[in-house]
Amino acid sequence: VSLGAFFVVLAFLFPKHFSVRHIIITTVALVRRIVIFFYSVFGQKPEGEAERRVVSGETWDEFCDTLKAAGAVLLSPGVPRDSFTQAEGYRYLTRLLRAGLENYIECGDPTRPQLVSIVDGHRAAPIKIGNDNPDNFYQSCVLNSRYTYRLRGNVGTVHYFAIGTQAGQYGEDGGLRTVDYKMRDELSVDEDGHFEAYLSVEKPPEAKNWLRMEKEPEKGLLIIRQTFKFRSKEVKANVQISLESEMPVNDKFTCAKLDTGLKSMSLLVGGASTMFAFWARGFQSHVNQLPLFDQEKSNNVGGDPDIRYFHSYWQVESDEALVIRARVPKCDFWNFQLSNHWMESLDYRYYTVHANAGSCPADSHGMVTIIVSGSDPNIGGKRGFWVNTTGHTKGCMCWRWVKPDPAEDGENLPYPQCRLVKLSSL
Repeated sequence: VSLGAFFVVLAFLFPKHFSVRHIIITTVALVRRIVIFFYSVFGQKPEGEAERRVVSGETWDEFCDTLKAAGAVLLSPGVPRDSFTQAEGYRYLTRLLRAGLENYIECGDPTRPQLVSIVDGHRAAPIKIGNDNPDNFYQSCVLNSRYTYRLRGNVGTVHYFAIGTQAGQYGEDGGLRTVDYKMRDELSVDEDGHFEAYLSVEKPPEAKNWLRMEKEPEKGLLIIRQTFKFRSKEVKANVQISLESEMPVNDKFTCAKLDTGLKSMSLLVGGASTMFAFWARGFQSHVNQLPLFDQEKSNNVGGDPDIRYFHSYWQVESDEALVIRARVPKCDFWNFQLSNHWMESLDYRYYTVHANAGSCPADSHGMVTIIVSGSDPNIGGKRGFWVNTTGHTKGCMCWRWVKPDPAEDGENLPYPQCRLVKLSSL
């Protein structure tokens, strides 16, 4: 009380230097330090290291310090300094924070597996990471290689369905590496679309479908990708996961779980934002072009091994258009999308920010034409499929050939060709 009264007097005497917010934060911080000191001297001694860190406030302090440090990514080389991009950058960090909260605190127990859809632009509160695909529905689940898991479900009628196991996690050494991957045509599925699959280090003898997990590191992730060609017409797959190993009896939320969860959240916010900012910086070396992305690098961060990615950077002013022409190879699917600088797909709930094999069919010569611009280029005549920049003038972009025919893969893979023109010249 005395501290509070003291700061109120300061605020009254020096209003330019002491705001109400400053008073509250300073007072609470001082009280917290006093209470922590009191309990460290006279309170019950923690049982272990995790308990000590939580009770002393060290876990929370490290978590908050890491979040504060993550803001430095907005000042890294290549990041635009305009207020619009900076505001989107801080929003991006809050989205990563929400992703970490859901993935590592609420749904982070590998002994109580839960399939969650965290990266999803259709959510009321969207979360987007790493040029997330607007045509995809992503689901994931935290795994531990000490256990065996079983999936049960129905593949539905979605155009593309695949399941993958990954080792590691974002921000840690080794990244998030793909271990095993199965597409729908590689799974044993009955005539009604039902299937089951096991996830484990060793294949169970009864398993018709099995996805391998690596023994080390123990931390891992299940990823389910569903890609829609016509989202409104296709039925989404329905999948459940269960633990086949003996479930531990104690399900209390422990200090160890909190300590580990907050560390993982910090790694996601700081590690993922730094990694993708570095990628965006690299993409700026080939603005308005679409070179093939390194497949091994993609696989090492959890990318789909059956997709050939063309990641790059775009920059189009309000009076310009980026015209992209490509020959469509024999492949399972293709799409193209725009993202902002932070590699978040633009808002596809309200705008046409991507094209795919369903919305933009090839012409009689097997070619597709996409026009990236801030205003409709087709007024007065059809010139190409319009992808809307939604008020942005720069950002990342991605073209995907999904499972191209082997005869047209590798050196024979067609590259999209880009040219920047004035809108008035179309």
